[in-house]
Amino acid sequence: MAEIPPLRMERHYGDRVVACHATRPANVHDLLAQSVARDPDRVAVVCGARRLSYAAFADETGRVAAGLADLGVGPGDRVAMLLGNGLTFLTVLYAAARLGAVTVPLSIREQMPGIRHALVNSGARALIAEAALTALVPAPGETPDLSARIAEGGVEGWSDYADLRASDRIAPAVDTPEEDPATILYTSGTTGTPKGAVLTGLGIVHSAGNFVSTMELGPDDTTVVTVPMNHVTGLVAGIHSLIHAGGTVVAMREFKAARFLELAAAERMTCSLMVPAMYNLCLHQTDLSDYDLGAWRVGGYGGAPMPAATIERLAQALPGLGLMNAYGATETTSPATIMPADQTAARRLSVGRPVPGAEILAMDDTGREVPRGTSGELWIRGAMVVPGYWRNPQADAREFAAGFWKSGDIGMIDADGYVHVLDRKKDMVNRGGHKIYTAQVESLLTAYPGVIEAAVVAKPCPVLGERVHAAVSVGPAGIDETALRDYCAARLADYQCPESYSIGAELLPRNANGKILKRDIRAALGFLDPPHPTEATDQ
Repeated sequence: MAEIPPLRMERHYGDRVVACHATRPANVHDLLAQSVARDPDRVAVVCGARRLSYAAFADETGRVAAGLADLGVGPGDRVAMLLGNGLTFLTVLYAAARLGAVTVPLSIREQMPGIRHALVNSGARALIAEAALTALVPAPGETPDLSARIAEGGVEGWSDYADLRASDRIAPAVDTPEEDPATILYTSGTTGTPKGAVLTGLGIVHSAGNFVSTMELGPDDTTVVTVPMNHVTGLVAGIHSLIHAGGTVVAMREFKAARFLELAAAERMTCSLMVPAMYNLCLHQTDLSDYDLGAWRVGGYGGAPMPAATIERLAQALPGLGLMNAYGATETTSPATIMPADQTAARRLSVGRPVPGAEILAMDDTGREVPRGTSGELWIRGAMVVPGYWRNPQADAREFAAGFWKSGDIGMIDADGYVHVLDRKKDMVNRGGHKIYTAQVESLLTAYPGVIEAAVVAKPCPVLGERVHAAVSVGPAGIDETALRDYCAARLADYQCPESYSIGAELLPRNANGKILKRDIRAALGFLDPPHPTEATDQ
């Protein structure tokens, strides 16, 4: 791990005192501006056949910024983005930052009720959308603040994005204060009205700096962004961190293992950040050894433990690849912990140590810290933690305390300071008084040969309250359920063992950020009613 830049204590967001990188870019726009100044000719972004140098990308963002300014967009105005991974997303992201405007990335898998809520709640002034997605946007009367509707392609009643980027001038950069909002990302767990987490320039710059230092990123690094850019992992780990490092961002619309490996080889990809199932799917490609992946040196992952078998197979197939577990959330502007690559195999069930400047505590229900090795709710504080939610003081009061964000994750910190995430509070199974951490059972299941991924959910029971059910995705060869039951029985307490299974070749349902949607699994099994369309499903 590279040397960590000096930290110093600073006061931010009124009454928070947190450790910050003493030297850092001034805001999100400055992430790009500094890399342009260092090496304007280096390739910044790749999307299909288009390859833009840092100078060309800065020119593109400056012209789009001028077009947005001509539509009345200025500092503090919200610019919504209904865009998939691609050059337009990248350009609008930094064009808005140049103006001091606030981006509101929306999931391209979202439906009209969720889109309406985000547009109305954020008070977005402009929306840039893919032509095929404009039908999901509410009528003008339902979004009174939205004065500019811009489509990437000809759509009746919408301005054309081609006209927006046709400006013959470059908008001047606004000196945006780092505590100002930079991006609003909507998230709310599995129930309730989606909340807009306010990512600031300070938080984004700090998290990008932590990725750069812990993963030793530099100008020679290239990533293929296959997780959605409209979620915090793709946004911060995939885009801002590589731009900060002066590296290259390769946009991939969606993850397909064969195409990903083709791009990784062709672009000499050096670093990635994906969910464990994506690595597993790469390993299931029979022609994996045919791809030249010798440049791939850092493999970040999160969202679930990496099965021991996957770690071992990756070490055999890609001996130069160092795996680094990362744990975080939208509210922590991506990483709160990162595992050093040389510790991953030995500490597979840990998510690593707190990132530079982060404080993580395990707290009981009365708000007292529990001893090392004891489980409690993880509370997180640092420069990367958002100041709160957009126009939602009730949620702020409920989910923040003294600058700490209450994660809702049950975890513990071991004697060496490594953080372990045991479960979500809401995901624990209570079987006749026995509380079962589903993550522990899932980790065992995913270590079984042939299992791609697994999710454990509570099955209602009139006698015990809840029983353990496992949804399992398997490879082409399938598995023997009886053998899997025997495998679990030999390694788990009897009350922890799944009593029923659903096994199939399809991958488990996920949200746009790649996290498994346990609520959707329970709904499909008839364990509860399906979620209302306006309820978020980010686990």
